Amino acid sequence: MQIYVGREPGADERRVALLPGGVKQLSALGFEVICEPGLGAAVNVADEEYTAAGARLAAAAGALAAADVVLKVRPPGPAWLENLKPGCLLISYLDPFFQPRLIAAAAARQIAAFCMEMIPRTTLAQKMDALSSQASLAGYVAVMLAANRLDQVLPMMMTPAGTLAPARVFVIGAGVAGLQAIATARRLGARVEAFDTRPVVEEQVQSLGARFVKVDLGETGQTKDGYAKALTPEQLEIQRQAMARHCAQADVVITTAALFGRKAPLIVTDAMLAGMKPGSVVVDLAVETGGNVEGVVPDQETVIHGVRVLGWRNLPGRVPLHASQMYSSNLVNLLTHLWDAPAKAWRDLAEDEIWRAGLLTRDGEIVQDAVRESVQAGLAGAEG
Repeated sequence: MQIYVGREPGADERRVALLPGGVKQLSALGFEVICEPGLGAAVNVADEEYTAAGARLAAAAGALAAADVVLKVRPPGPAWLENLKPGCLLISYLDPFFQPRLIAAAAARQIAAFCMEMIPRTTLAQKMDALSSQASLAGYVAVMLAANRLDQVLPMMMTPAGTLAPARVFVIGAGVAGLQAIATARRLGARVEAFDTRPVVEEQVQSLGARFVKVDLGETGQTKDGYAKALTPEQLEIQRQAMARHCAQADVVITTAALFGRKAPLIVTDAMLAGMKPGSVVVDLAVETGGNVEGVVPDQETVIHGVRVLGWRNLPGRVPLHASQMYSSNLVNLLTHLWDAPAKAWRDLAEDEIWRAGLLTRDGEIVQDAVRESVQAGLAGAEG
């Protein structure tokens, strides 16, 4: 069973799907791992480290066509799938609700496409949950970016010239990214407040040393996978009014409200930015799905009413070595779960909850109802 791992196209992606440690683990399971030369160059891992771990080096041109399994980080283009043989298992981020042509092409090519974003948030799948592992890094990077652009230090400092007050950080959304942002800001000495629509996370926020902001939104909650439920327009307006007061007091605001498969909700409006202190910084972690901040521009720093709004995409890619370590581990744990090493064959996966949750296409069909409907709507809209 051959696994192929190639370099990610484009200079803006430095993460690697598999590191030498992962090669060694997969080789021990009985897989033959083939890597593109220069695979680890972006994270300063030499080809010799891959071959020492048991990988064989081969250019993508021929190796992709022979591979039984292909591992990637970013969603490929639909045309790229022509390099794969029918029946190949592609495991990658696939962004299925915004990539209708890609998913349709995978089905037409008879490729088994497994989506890393759709791994369920269960105890069993925790070691495979790439969304959570990468979100944790995004929360850390967001704070570091804000600290770098802020006109003041984050911690309180006692100096001969007097005491410097700590910066105030307001984190909107206390999921994985938000909690890591809270923890990082607190470690750097900032005074931190946080808000989430799910009251259940209040204790987690407080355990990190932050103050939990309570807003009465009526009935809210979370999905079975632990994500915050989408708010009604009326609830969003109540939330914005409350957020405006806390944003006005903050030196740094970090927004993390992203909804998988849907456009991110607008939380920080232009009027709220106008009420903030000049020189303050806003980091929008939801920019890839439309953004939580009005006026945010992808991959740019924009000054709005004197506030620096950072809209950088792919924050985990700014710490590519650790991001690659975590993603490589997620993939290895997934394949270990799916593979019967003694039999050197796939397990019986018909009722496996992780396989059923993540598999999008098989035998020419889109097997997820919600994805199939989204693809059909997306293709119809493109034609119209």
